[in-house]
Amino acid sequence: MVYGFKIAWRYLTSNKTQTGLLIAGVAVGVFVFIFMSALIGGLGSYLVQRTVGNIAHVTLEVPSRDAGLLLPEDAQAQVVQQKATGQRETLRTADAFMPSIEAMPGVRAVSPQIVGNGFVIRGQSRAPVSITGLDADKVSSIADIETALVAGTTLLSNASVLVGRTLANDLGVSVGQVIRLQSDRNVERTLVIGGIFELGVEAIDARAAYVSTATARVLMELPQGVSKVEVKLFDLNQADAYARQLGADTGLKATSWTEGNASLLDGLKAQANSGNLIKGFALVTIVIGVASALLLSTYRRRPEIGIMRAFGASRGFVVAVFVIQGTLIGVLGALIGAGLGYLTLSPFPVPEEATSGGLPIDVRQGAYGLAIALTALGAILASILPARAAAKVDPVSVIGQ
Repeated sequence: MVYGFKIAWRYLTSNKTQTGLLIAGVAVGVFVFIFMSALIGGLGSYLVQRTVGNIAHVTLEVPSRDAGLLLPEDAQAQVVQQKATGQRETLRTADAFMPSIEAMPGVRAVSPQIVGNGFVIRGQSRAPVSITGLDADKVSSIADIETALVAGTTLLSNASVLVGRTLANDLGVSVGQVIRLQSDRNVERTLVIGGIFELGVEAIDARAAYVSTATARVLMELPQGVSKVEVKLFDLNQADAYARQLGADTGLKATSWTEGNASLLDGLKAQANSGNLIKGFALVTIVIGVASALLLSTYRRRPEIGIMRAFGASRGFVVAVFVIQGTLIGVLGALIGAGLGYLTLSPFPVPEEATSGGLPIDVRQGAYGLAIALTALGAILASILPARAAAKVDPVSVIGQ
């Protein structure tokens, strides 16, 4: 086999220009494969980050069915459904099961919330808003308000409120000014704008008002309990599995973010399929290039192959020589293409840091190992047909040519 490797290497180095062009062609194909992997993967991460990066990955709420004690007795957490007219269903003792959820591997943050609707009133201006009551230390647990802050501070007191930039512009208010917040319970509080944020999601920037939990209890007439518990994960792709587990563990209605984003998921799947098609074409191009080059080499070296066969070289040995040739071309081209791909893509910021309008290429999703492995395999497969053709050469008919 060592001798076969030496012959294969001699064949490759005998025509350096042809071999170089062939390896360069393979490297370009691998570069395209890696570029498309990084681009499609980065674009998917960028879209998901922009659309669902600031929402809960799993939401726990009171189930719709009649229930008294829904949780295991050892959890000591009751879920009470208040069905009286005008009353909301609430989680009465969510604090009992929150520590166990926070301790789960993969859970980034847990945020109990009191939610309701209302109006922001400023002089004669009146705008509908979604009111969310948060604990002071969990303001940025789900939506990263601190990073998106454009003015003021995220510190919530019982006399302050955080609003989106679009809402603030519509009302013509700024940090430090006073507004009135009226809930759908017809309870009104005078609050000072403590901070203005811009998350880039119109539904939040134009319609969200964040207040402290104590303020929300007054506005919503909710002396105890919370409306829901939101959970954020390190890997949002695991949301469905966590939703099933949390629903089974707590007896609550656990909703994954994927349930309300079917169109986004379909778009990402279509995008991934398009990328796979382009990568497939790149691999096919590599296989065709290697196969055609080796077929040409087989034709040109028929006399040499005949001499090897006349000196006792078996057909298996001849096959091995050309398979080694194809493997060397594939591996060398793959390594060069992967290296160029990494060096070219490294300067691009990762999707989490990409600016608006930028190219969201993720160098981490280049699939370098897969590209090298598939290229090497493709080169081996591409060399089999020329190798078999070489092995069939009749030494008697070609030696005299």
